[in-house]
Amino acid sequence: MKPPIFSNHGCRLNAYEVEAMKDLAGQAGLENAIVVNTCAVTAEAVRKGRQDIRKLRKAHPEARLIVTGCAAQTEPDTFAKMDEVDAVIGNTEKMRPETWQGLAADFIGETETVQVDDIMSVTETAGHLIDGFGTRSRAYVQVQNGCDHRCTFCIIPYGRGNSRSVPAGVVVDQIKRLVGKGFNEVVLTGVDLTSWGADLPATPKLGDLVMRILRLVPDLPRLRISSIDSIEVDENLMQAIATEPRLMPHLHLSLQHGDDMILKRMKRRHLRDDAIRFTEEAKRLRSDMTFGADIIAGFPTETDAHFENSLKLVKDCDLTWLHVFPYSKREGTPAAKIPNQVNGTVIKTRAAQLRAAGDTQVQRHLQAQIGKTHRILMENPTMGRTEQFTEVTFAQPQTDGQIVTTAILGQSGNQLTA
Repeated sequence: MKPPIFSNHGCRLNAYEVEAMKDLAGQAGLENAIVVNTCAVTAEAVRKGRQDIRKLRKAHPEARLIVTGCAAQTEPDTFAKMDEVDAVIGNTEKMRPETWQGLAADFIGETETVQVDDIMSVTETAGHLIDGFGTRSRAYVQVQNGCDHRCTFCIIPYGRGNSRSVPAGVVVDQIKRLVGKGFNEVVLTGVDLTSWGADLPATPKLGDLVMRILRLVPDLPRLRISSIDSIEVDENLMQAIATEPRLMPHLHLSLQHGDDMILKRMKRRHLRDDAIRFTEEAKRLRSDMTFGADIIAGFPTETDAHFENSLKLVKDCDLTWLHVFPYSKREGTPAAKIPNQVNGTVIKTRAAQLRAAGDTQVQRHLQAQIGKTHRILMENPTMGRTEQFTEVTFAQPQTDGQIVTTAILGQSGNQLTA
């Protein structure tokens, strides 16, 4: 038996779903196949997906090639027309056991080449539960999928559908299993995490879920939150930041820009001062809090003055870990129709300036940690991460998956040394 090869593109949620697909494909008995899980966040991401498909087909000419993921959901015809591709399946279909059973039983004969339904009609999250993946130390738990917002630059709602939440009881039960298996850190993940609960009875908030997990799973050493929308943060989440040391002091913020006019044109729900106010309050509640952020460079109509406000936001919000996205025109989004698109060379220059500002902030953060004592979660025998998600390398091997308390001796590149 030759098990399928999986190639993943894009976000942590995609990586989580690859693990679910591996289980489903294995249970169905799918053999000699390649599965490419695509990303649609930028035009470049779609291009890389197509490039990967051609490369994998060349390397495995006898294998059957299946394409899924967000780009397959939003552009099924693009992939169906590729000579290298045998089947295209949508984001809902890829989580159904019957899809993989059909692919395994009769890949060409009776299975439709394109299986992509209307994702906007999906009202529930898939019931798949993956008990940890990636490293032996950290497990990721999907608690939400989809997005109800319609930012003008973003194609993702059309790939993921509307927001759906996993009930709190289901989440807690899964985390209990993960802790029982020895995981010392759990990361809550989703497409629009702070919208969790809006579709559930009594409309609970993300902070309610966090407090419930920490109360009902007392043996969980570390709980981490992935990307959030700071304007949607609720009182209970702020209380958890202030009072729960097991909630990790690192938040990745979906900020996107630092200028109010551009934020309005992006159809974001916050203004510049909202972002600054949130980061200042979070730091006040927990002094060791660190922030990452998504920022787009070169959104249509962005002037030098608009961009300077994004550049200044890096310091104003004391951001450390930046994900900088050069604006990429996505057909099907309102932003693609905005006049005054920014020149590509200008976009690259601005993205480089933002990354340089982020690098400066990282160096400041690293220097400030030298001499301090940190609790490090080991990802492998010689590398772990602090509670702020900073990488630390060790001269002497440590136990994989364990939390080690140690003093920071210095830094090397973008890592601390211990």
